[in-house]
Amino acid sequence: MTTTRLLACALALPFSLGIAHAQQTGEADVRSARVLASNCASCHGTLGNAQGAMPSLAGQQKTYIVEQMRAFRDGKRPATIMHQLAKGYTDQQIELIADFFSRQKPAR
Repeated sequence: MTTTRLLACALALPFSLGIAHAQQTGEADVRSARVLASNCASCHGTLGNAQGAMPSLAGQQKTYIVEQMRAFRDGKRPATIMHQLAKGYTDQQIELIADFFSRQKPAR
C-alpha cells in the first residue's frame, strides 16, 4: 500500500467510525423512545392514536408535546395523573417521547 493510500485510510477511519457510532446511537434512541412511549399506550394509544376522551399524540408537533410534558412535570399544568407520571422523566426522555409521537401518523 502506498503512503498516500495509507494516509487516506488513516484519515477516513475516524470519520467512518463516527458515522457508525451515530447510527448506533440513533437506533438506540429510537428503541429508547419506543420503550418510553409505551408507557403512554393505555391512555393515548400504542402509537399515540387515542380511543375515547384522551387526546391523541400522533402527529402533534414535538415542541408542543415537550412543552406540555414539562408543564405537567413542573406543576404548571393541572392534571389527574399526568403530573405524577411526567415527574419520572428527564428532559432528554421527554424529548425522545415527543419526537417519537411527532413522527407517528395520526389516525384521523
